Amino acid sequence: MDVITTHINSDFDCLGAMVAAKRLYPEAEMVFAGAQERSLRDFFLKSAFYAHSFKRIRDIDLDAVTRLILVDVRQAERIGPFATVARRPGVELHIYDHHPLGEGDLRGALEHVEPVGATVTVLTHLFMERGIVPTPEEATLMMLGLYEDTGSLLFASTTVRDFQAAAYLREHGANLNLVADFLQQDLTTEQVSLLNELINTSTVLNISGIDVTLAHASVDRYVGDLAVLAHKLRDMENLAALIVAVRMEERIFVVGRSRLPEVPMGAVLAEFGGGGHAFAASATVRDLTLIQLLERLPTVLKRHVNPRWQARHLMSAPVKSIPSSADIGEVRRILTRYGFSALPVVADDGAVVGIITRQVAEKAAHHHLAEVSVREYMTGEFRTVTPDTPVEHLKELIVGENQRFVPVLEEGRMIGAITRTDLLRHLVSGVRSAPLVQQEAEPATHRGGLKARQVERLFRELLSPELQQILKDCGAVGEALDMPVYAVGGFVRDLLLRQENLDVDLVVEGNGIAFAEEFARRHPCRVRSHHKFGTAILIFPDGGKIDIASARMEYYLEPGALPTVEHSSIKLDLYRRDFTINTLAIALNGKRHGELLDFFGGQRDLREKVLRVLHNLSFVEDPTRVFRAIRFEQRLGFHLGAHTESLLKSAIQMGFMSRVSGARLFNELTIIFKEANPLPAVFRLAELGLLPCIHSALTLGERKRRLFEAASQAVLWYEFQHPKKVLQRWEVYFLCLISDLDYRAVPTIARRLDVPARFRELLRAQRGQAHRVIRQLARRLGRDQEPRPSELHRMLSGFSDEVLLYILARLSDERARQWVAHYITHLRHTSIHLDGHALKEMGFPPGPLYKKILSLLLAERLDGRIHSLEDEIALVQRRFGRPGAR
Repeated sequence: MDVITTHINSDFDCLGAMVAAKRLYPEAEMVFAGAQERSLRDFFLKSAFYAHSFKRIRDIDLDAVTRLILVDVRQAERIGPFATVARRPGVELHIYDHHPLGEGDLRGALEHVEPVGATVTVLTHLFMERGIVPTPEEATLMMLGLYEDTGSLLFASTTVRDFQAAAYLREHGANLNLVADFLQQDLTTEQVSLLNELINTSTVLNISGIDVTLAHASVDRYVGDLAVLAHKLRDMENLAALIVAVRMEERIFVVGRSRLPEVPMGAVLAEFGGGGHAFAASATVRDLTLIQLLERLPTVLKRHVNPRWQARHLMSAPVKSIPSSADIGEVRRILTRYGFSALPVVADDGAVVGIITRQVAEKAAHHHLAEVSVREYMTGEFRTVTPDTPVEHLKELIVGENQRFVPVLEEGRMIGAITRTDLLRHLVSGVRSAPLVQQEAEPATHRGGLKARQVERLFRELLSPELQQILKDCGAVGEALDMPVYAVGGFVRDLLLRQENLDVDLVVEGNGIAFAEEFARRHPCRVRSHHKFGTAILIFPDGGKIDIASARMEYYLEPGALPTVEHSSIKLDLYRRDFTINTLAIALNGKRHGELLDFFGGQRDLREKVLRVLHNLSFVEDPTRVFRAIRFEQRLGFHLGAHTESLLKSAIQMGFMSRVSGARLFNELTIIFKEANPLPAVFRLAELGLLPCIHSALTLGERKRRLFEAASQAVLWYEFQHPKKVLQRWEVYFLCLISDLDYRAVPTIARRLDVPARFRELLRAQRGQAHRVIRQLARRLGRDQEPRPSELHRMLSGFSDEVLLYILARLSDERARQWVAHYITHLRHTSIHLDGHALKEMGFPPGPLYKKILSLLLAERLDGRIHSLEDEIALVQRRFGRPGAR
């Protein structure tokens, strides 16, 4: 039996090619391998006559097939159940297609494959060569396929042979009115909604100098004719290259279209199990999520988009280097002698192990580190390129990722280097106007990131209408004052992570205080200014606050010192920050509203969940960044970059933490202890050897780990029981941290950390009393003697809530924990009716007797021996007599 079939989700080119193949194989059965696109299904519904010529798969005995004729396909995974037939020994395979041969494609005993716009064209030319005359109905069906796959002969993939085939089919009766009726259908409501989502999610990747637009969406049910939507999106936006990926039910459907020979869509989508030709291709993906597919697409595109200018055209050679055994002083001498801005650091075997810049070397020497090995402050995390690397990738490294010096390696050996100067020389030498070099669609600060409309959508989704309006008003005031205004820092970071953060920080390129005062004149709020630092706070009627700062740069006169501040641009202001993920900014002015600035790869690091410092002396200049690194790492679930972790450990080992003031250390510790779950950060402090920097005797053994965990449970229990009370949870954790220190060490640590006076009292007096109570309760347990409520009250009544929770955490026995918990929840709220005024009215003169009487009454009340006012009066009269009777 002969069978003619095509790929699943077949279109009009499949239909026309199958009808044409039927003329070449009159005895063959025409069978669709799977579903058809909606336009083809609609065609069969309106023209039921044509459907009679096709058989269903269930009506075919697959074991009886001896010859399989494939049209518009040559991939086994795209022909459904016929894949088994195609590979069965003894089955003769004939292939008619217009797609290029891909890896793993089926090979036929007979093949007619041409690089034309449609498979119908291949078969039409066979008709012309063999003198086969199609009927008007056949010509119409073939013309439908030809017009669909060539965009009515307008696609860039259209060839002269397609025009010739169209002329031949028109000559033999192809009905163009019928063709137009079925190819120009209105979109359904579902398709319009899907198209709108594709428009909103479209982003531009610049690959090897070419803009490729990616659009994606997710829908819960199948929506047909995705290729039609891709064409509409491409035509609406006048796109040169487009990839559309839509998750429908359990599969992802991908359609690629390209007008450029440099973007071979067939090869790109072949990596996802699809296929097609260079200008149009598709794929159906089952083994990836939509996010995974979108993350993989840029890598695949970089592999297949043909590069323009390459590293070999820009690099300088030979390259001066510095051995890894050299110190910072030698680096400075080499840089000064040759006038270089950076040097590669090489190991004994010639391998490049790092890069050291003039800026880092000069700063290190300024901090008296000239004799330190270059390995300590070289950049160990850097990218290298090969001679074939396209120049656009170099631009991303040098401009987008701020890597000033890029080694060029061939088979692991450095053969040259490309510097920022080399790239600049290339860009201004006229090469940008050379043939095939495209103008960039967006600045390097945005490449591959969110567009303004996407940021504005995040505003709408995550911010209250009131805050959205305030940010717009800030942009309007900045516009009026000709001052660019940006949202910066953690607010932007958490916005991109879709986490709530209402601590809004704004940076103004100009006078931040003048901006704040002008804003307050126009809107209902007041200003608190700090002229020394050029900062201000906008305070709104509902209590909300926004911090305003002037864009500034800062430098450090010595390690651990507070920075010296000068006004600067937004880029330099962001460069002074601690980590790349905190360097993102969003413009608020006018037409730039929602524009995301990313000079230092912050978006990339957010995606990769990695924490990186901006420069190699970051932990030297401000060692408290070590604590912030740990805090962000644990709070966000990120990890330290390998080079960043190496710099952090080096700063600790070289003793820079000792140069930080106690107050700053204490502040960083309390911020960590105020985290929703500080335990991972505390354990990480111990892992990195930071606890001895606070006090030499501080450790974190298993016992103390259990104490922290018990304290965490106690804090959660307390906050659940008392949701309206404000608990200083950091005090509980600080007491846990120093729980095993000798009482003589407490004053030392208090002085080292410059602990505030109120907290010193807690450490000095309440901590010691708490330990005595813990011992008393332990003795009660040993004697199996439960304390009376009045005894518990006497032991615990002098402690703050925080110390009580510390005591609760220190107790390992469940009975003792219940005693303390009972005091916290019930006993400490017990009160009596009588007071000093009542005793005076009863005739008792004021004096020490009052305290004795009231203490007795409270103890009797706690122990359940009295209950009412009458009981209290009777007890007083019984124990102390009637004053008038004395």
